[in-house]
Amino acid sequence: MPSLKEIKNRIASVNSTRKITSAMKMVASSKLHHAQVMIENMLPYEGMLEHILKTFLASDVDVKSHITLARPVNQVALIVFSSNSSLCGGFNANVIKMMQKTAEEYIAKGVDVTIYPVGRKVAEKVQKLGYKTAGNFNKLADKPNAADCQAIGRELGDMFVNDQVDKVELIYHHFKSAGSQILTRKTLIPIDVEEAMDYDHYRDLETTVANEHTMEYLRQHAQEREYKNEKGKALNHNFIVEPDMATVLQALIPRYVNLMIYTALLDSNASEHAARMVAMQTATDNADELLRQLNLQYNKSRQQAITSELLDIVGGSVNN
Repeated sequence: MPSLKEIKNRIASVNSTRKITSAMKMVASSKLHHAQVMIENMLPYEGMLEHILKTFLASDVDVKSHITLARPVNQVALIVFSSNSSLCGGFNANVIKMMQKTAEEYIAKGVDVTIYPVGRKVAEKVQKLGYKTAGNFNKLADKPNAADCQAIGRELGDMFVNDQVDKVELIYHHFKSAGSQILTRKTLIPIDVEEAMDYDHYRDLETTVANEHTMEYLRQHAQEREYKNEKGKALNHNFIVEPDMATVLQALIPRYVNLMIYTALLDSNASEHAARMVAMQTATDNADELLRQLNLQYNKSRQQAITSELLDIVGGSVNN
């Protein structure tokens, strides 16, 4: 059994650790508040832009753009988002695991993989595994910047148009709540007009969800049924494009690509702080439980020592 001094020293050590984890939890909570405000303000805009663009592209086969057409994949770019620091539970480990799985899938097919590592943890892993990397983007993990995301999006867009890359994917954590972050793998380029579309209601003329099936059904049955919902009318009717189709797509598609990268960065940033807050709260709770057990053990040992001393005194007096 450890001595009273050893138990006391351990209690002091655990107490110091608890103060650190508690302080880190408060810091993460404060950062999470700001990050959550940013992503909550951005998601509605990003979701509506994605919905408008994909609905626009699905509304007419003539609208198809070069950046929406899939082609044989020989070169892939992966934009992977992690954190610069640790102590955030399985946040980085999960991202790295999905990155490895995705890269191995493509390499097994003979596809050349280039990784854009956003965050020091994933950058170190990419270097250790020997994957091809496109540069250092660690500063984005701590300070999200729309201009830098725009530069990445412009570079990848030009590479796709010039046939230097055939597919671009995002790997990041989607921030759902402080206690739930969803690991997400999403295709950025080429734009998949069917992704995230709901097929269950493609025959419902009142739905706000649109895809190629919806538009084809409407074209074939436009004379057979009446549109009863004004919201459905506005969405499912043909678009009026001004000044012309090429100009609209030239402006809309780059903005969509840049915004998707920036939103994924904000998502990952908020998820990191949420994961760290939960991890530090768990560590603080564990420290509290350990302190309770150590204090109980200390009191028992102390009581046992006192009892032993009393027995020695009583035994000595009896012998005298």
